[in-house]
Amino acid sequence: MQLTSAKSNSVQSTFAHEIDERAVPGRRPKLLFLAYHFPPSQAVASVRAWNMAKYLARLGWEVTVITPDPSLWRSVNDPVEADANLRQEGIRRILTRHDWCCLNPSLLKSANTGIAGLAGGICRRIAWRLKMTHTVGWAKHALRACSALPETDVDIILATGSPFLAFKLARRLADRFGCPYVLDYRDPWTGNPHASRPDRPSTIREERKLLAGSAAVTIVSPSWARAMERRFDIGTKLHVLTNGYDPEEVADVKPKDYAHFSIIYTGLFYPPKRVISPVMAALSRLKSTLNGADGEWFFHYYGTEGDHVLEESRRFNVTERVVIHGRVSRPEVLSALRGADVALVISSVVEEKSVEDHGIVPGKLFETLGLGTPILLIGPPGSDASQMISESGVHGCFSGTDVQGIVHWLQERVRERNRGVSNPAPKLAWPQLAKNLDSLLREQLPSRELIRVHDLN
Repeated sequence: MQLTSAKSNSVQSTFAHEIDERAVPGRRPKLLFLAYHFPPSQAVASVRAWNMAKYLARLGWEVTVITPDPSLWRSVNDPVEADANLRQEGIRRILTRHDWCCLNPSLLKSANTGIAGLAGGICRRIAWRLKMTHTVGWAKHALRACSALPETDVDIILATGSPFLAFKLARRLADRFGCPYVLDYRDPWTGNPHASRPDRPSTIREERKLLAGSAAVTIVSPSWARAMERRFDIGTKLHVLTNGYDPEEVADVKPKDYAHFSIIYTGLFYPPKRVISPVMAALSRLKSTLNGADGEWFFHYYGTEGDHVLEESRRFNVTERVVIHGRVSRPEVLSALRGADVALVISSVVEEKSVEDHGIVPGKLFETLGLGTPILLIGPPGSDASQMISESGVHGCFSGTDVQGIVHWLQERVRERNRGVSNPAPKLAWPQLAKNLDSLLREQLPSRELIRVHDLN
């Protein structure tokens, strides 16, 4: 089951040198990559998709990405920089249109006011009742974008989800091109611990069918792999490919200069399991125990859900210690994390004993590890996330009910101002993860005379 045990010029040149030493004459294998979220989209899912494409391209693959046009997204990072990165890595990106953007107005541009806004709201209610995916409007455009590709342009298809519509597209395109397809799960499709309602039997049957037809399957945590194996009996085609950090991206990040002890949280919440409440309860106690110079600390939130943070900060009477920054660019987030004294990561505040809950590993955990910032992890004892950071003594892991434990850990860090740094394991870096993915993909290829650059471990 296991695939893994988990921008500086010097890093890039070393990686390229390894490839040159091991490349042999032949045709480069061609990967068709279905990635709904891809740079410059600000969605966190874009990070995984980009690093897969980037490092597979360096390992000898010709990568073609099918993704919606960036002009459709509400929030993007620098499009010019994204285009430059694609040219530098030799990655081809085919942009598509997208219908029914009103089904996902938080991510896609659509009218939110007037008659158009009212109509969009009605469409969303109908789609919810019918359990339609909000990405349904992408399907025909993605298929159309691939229709002009000759069969010789595709040796294998990789689809990353969610949205799991990409998995359905992968199977249809695999039939058209006569090639294998591989499914990459960033989250569970059925059996998702954050799901708000039960899975439909028809969805479970559809997932089972797509898994059976796939050449291989990857998923981001060992516990989620065990849960999937238990539900679908996939066997040896199932592998763990965690998220990771890009050493080139984090190498040049300049730390934000805070004039006080800073506790940082970035990103989204998923009530009731991922909420800020236990942390605000801990900060309330911290406020009452630290005075004078020792009391110079603040909690900073970067993201779109400031209302939740402010509401809970008022409930626990710590509003004056909370700073809301709103949505910022990824470079700003990384700078904030590198400059922080503590980075907060929440997998679940509920002490669940299910395998699915133990498998929640937020993607932000890895970039924070790469930046060397001490992590305060809130999650179930013995979870996959806690095991990933257990090798470094500068991190703290607590359940959502252990408020006093959180307080005590923060007290020590504030009083000692001993920031410390973590030493991220190379196995969690994308150059290594991509080598493992490269090997897996090549094992699924038809027998052809292709460049092989995968035996680098």
